[in-house]
Amino acid sequence: MSKIIIGAIAAAATCVTATAQAADMYGRRPYSQPYTVHQPLANSWMGPYIGGNLGYGWGDVSNNGARPSGVLGGLQAGYNYQSGQLVLGIEGDLQLNSADDTFAGWKFSNPWFGTVRGRLGYAFNNVLLYGTGGLAFGTLKTEMGGFSESHTSAGWTAGVGAEYAINQNWSAKIEYLYVDLSEKTFLMTGLPNGYQFSTIRVGVNYRF
Repeated sequence: MSKIIIGAIAAAATCVTATAQAADMYGRRPYSQPYTVHQPLANSWMGPYIGGNLGYGWGDVSNNGARPSGVLGGLQAGYNYQSGQLVLGIEGDLQLNSADDTFAGWKFSNPWFGTVRGRLGYAFNNVLLYGTGGLAFGTLKTEMGGFSESHTSAGWTAGVGAEYAINQNWSAKIEYLYVDLSEKTFLMTGLPNGYQFSTIRVGVNYRF
């Protein structure tokens, strides 16, 4: 009987030891690989992107009382470099613009414009706040009595914006730009005319 009891105790001890070893194997990590809580990856703004926008513009023609305004829309593309929360980038866009106005018989319009800008921003994970500025270019057109004259000129632009990352690929943005297209002398008016205007636009970007 004592041999039976001793055998049972030994078998129980063996089972307990095996169970403890199994629990240690599956419930613990080796000392070289400590357990860590899974953390979701932060949003990255790094890389190229392309998108579209829609907005509204309004402004003044220099040396004339015309105040062209209207709906605008176009495409943009760019590239971001991110270091920590600092985001540096470059963006270019082309816009079609319906802005026009007539003053004293002179009709002025801005059929299209574009910009090439640097961007400097600060990222709060999936929210990016940024300032932007650079080169602007576009066409100012005047019409009167069935005749028209157009001039394309360069200038500058500056603005601010905010962008929200919906997921790792898609983002939505809102942006304000001030654009100054330099003056060109129009034969029809006999004066140097330029177009200075503001835009507010919303858009989406697809990031690669």
